[in-house]
Amino acid sequence: MTSPMPDCSAPGFGFTHILCFSLFSLLRRREFRLRIDVGAEEYWGMITYPENHWSLVPDRNLEFLTLGKGQLGETFFQALPDCTMLKSLIVTDAVLGNGIQEVPIYHDRLRHLQIVKCRMVRISVRCPELQTLSLKRSGMAHAVLNCPLLHDLDIASCHKLLDAAVCSAATSCPLLESLDMSNCSCVSDETLREIALICGNLHILNASYCPNISLESVRLPILTVLKLHSCEGITSASMAAIAYSYMLEVLELDNCSLLTSVFLDLPHLQNIRLVHCRKFVDLSLRSMLLSSIRISNCPSLQRINITSNSLQQLVLQKQESLTALELQCKCLQEVDLTDCESLTNSIFEVFSDGGGCPMLKSLVLDNCEGLTAVVFCSNSLTSLSLGGCRAITDLELTCPYLEQVSLDGCDHLVKATFCPVGLRSLNLGICPKLNALNIEAPTMVLLELKGCGVLSQAVINCPLLKSLDASFCSQLKDDCLSTTTSSCPLIESLILMSCPSIGSDGLFSLRCLPHLTSLDLSYTFLLDLQPVFDSCLQLKVLKLQACKYLTNSSLEALYKDGALPTLLELDLSYGTLCQDAIEELLACCTHLTHLSLNGCVNMHDMNWSFTMHVLSEDDLHVPHRLLQNLNCVGCPNIKKVVIPQMACFSHLSSLNLSLSVNLKEVDVACSNLCLLNLRYAIAVSFCVFCFDCCGQCYALSLLSILEEDRRVLQHLHRRSRICHITMQHA
Repeated sequence: MTSPMPDCSAPGFGFTHILCFSLFSLLRRREFRLRIDVGAEEYWGMITYPENHWSLVPDRNLEFLTLGKGQLGETFFQALPDCTMLKSLIVTDAVLGNGIQEVPIYHDRLRHLQIVKCRMVRISVRCPELQTLSLKRSGMAHAVLNCPLLHDLDIASCHKLLDAAVCSAATSCPLLESLDMSNCSCVSDETLREIALICGNLHILNASYCPNISLESVRLPILTVLKLHSCEGITSASMAAIAYSYMLEVLELDNCSLLTSVFLDLPHLQNIRLVHCRKFVDLSLRSMLLSSIRISNCPSLQRINITSNSLQQLVLQKQESLTALELQCKCLQEVDLTDCESLTNSIFEVFSDGGGCPMLKSLVLDNCEGLTAVVFCSNSLTSLSLGGCRAITDLELTCPYLEQVSLDGCDHLVKATFCPVGLRSLNLGICPKLNALNIEAPTMVLLELKGCGVLSQAVINCPLLKSLDASFCSQLKDDCLSTTTSSCPLIESLILMSCPSIGSDGLFSLRCLPHLTSLDLSYTFLLDLQPVFDSCLQLKVLKLQACKYLTNSSLEALYKDGALPTLLELDLSYGTLCQDAIEELLACCTHLTHLSLNGCVNMHDMNWSFTMHVLSEDDLHVPHRLLQNLNCVGCPNIKKVVIPQMACFSHLSSLNLSLSVNLKEVDVACSNLCLLNLRYAIAVSFCVFCFDCCGQCYALSLLSILEEDRRVLQHLHRRSRICHITMQHA
């Protein structure tokens, strides 16, 4: 039934009253939630007008009401029982009552009540159907509860509540299941014993920041969640009371500064936290359902013993004092022990087969500086990280399914054995002291030994290996190379740069590598390349940088006998070959696509009109040259570069003459030239350019060009399609 319109001429009646009347009239007919955030007392003061001219109480359909930031006086609480459909009331950051009298909250159907961060003297709650009550952060000295069905009570941070008041409030609710009394500093063990005696259904208890409790003689048999953060009275003696809670599932003991040991056998425990426990030394847990454990910043922790059938991940980072770890966790898959610097070699017995972790897949032991010898056998491990373990000298892994291993920083490793492992790639170039190596990896395709300068014994059995980098392995000898080539027949790329101990016998063993296409013999003491010509018939890339002992006749087999017919890339940089040998090579090896002659001091003028005689005999015999990239960086004796059109270098697209400080003339006729680099060619200021046939030259890089030669560049720009010219220090 609609309420009659009040008398608008009544004293103090205005627009706000009319608005509230309309709102509450609508609430009578429909179901609404109402939230009033500011000035709560002002509006509720109109609900029952002082002179009783009219009543605007929403007594039928209002179910949820939220109020905040104001003052609620006696009028509001007297009108509250008339809201018969009200189920939830939330009051936040408000002043209740007049500061002298008790604040009464009486309602027959209210189920959820939150009085959060409110100020009052006393509060009395009588709600027979109330199920959850929160008085969190509210300031009152006493709370009287008459709520027989209440199962969730939150009085956290009610600092003015004394021990007796807390006890009275909690014990007046015999069906209580959850109690949060954190930051109630006056709570004692006596109160907890009373609560345990009367509230037999209590499942959840948060007594964090209660310094006076020690759980002495406290028995909570059906408790499932217990939080005791920063409880100074909790010690090892308190574990007897906790052990009595055999239904416990969650236990949090953060910042319990006097706690030294935890020994618990709780069949239902699933989650435990021990953070910032400074004196904590010993942990022993047995729970088949334990699935989460967090231990951090416990600097005194030395021993851990865990038994669980559900734990899958264990993270114990930065436990500097940890020396003993015993695990019986058949489902454990990931373990992180980073920065546990006191661990010893015995830790690998825990994780090896038969050690209690049969399903372990990932193990991280980074920066565990106490490890010196690793002997590890596991049929389940797929990832192992030993980064920063500088003291390790011996490594022996028998992990057939191991796919990833990190040895960064293990620079004292002397002996390493991987037999067998499931690795597809391995980098040991970060182990400069490695002396002996034994690898059996059926699936490995990439092995890097770059920088293992003292490696003298290597047994490599990797039938699928395709790439081997043994750069700077100065002690590697022919017998080792021969053994490797016979057991790794699929190698396609082999780098033996700076391996001076490799000789002809080792190179002859390359015939066991029918798929070898790339070979790097730079910085070696080779005298004869015939073993390479005879053994590497499919070679496409050959690098011979700084091979000072090669003579002018060393490459004759290439341009006279047609050796290495599939060779495409040749690097002769910093060599001692003479001008004639290089010109013969260019004249006859027409299949080369990339040639590097960087730093060749015997290179003089590059006049490649040497094919002119061919044209005079028969134009049909003009060779078809495939050279695309020519590098002559830092050749100080080159003064002139002439590549006539009849030389048939039509595929040449890149010509690098940078740092050729005496270069004066460039005459190039190459229709596909795209990049000409003359950087730091100082004498190029007198250079004569001829690019009439270089219609595709898109990039010209010149440094130290004099102003007078800008007209030459302008001419080039008009005569060709050069679209990018770089000039620096002009």
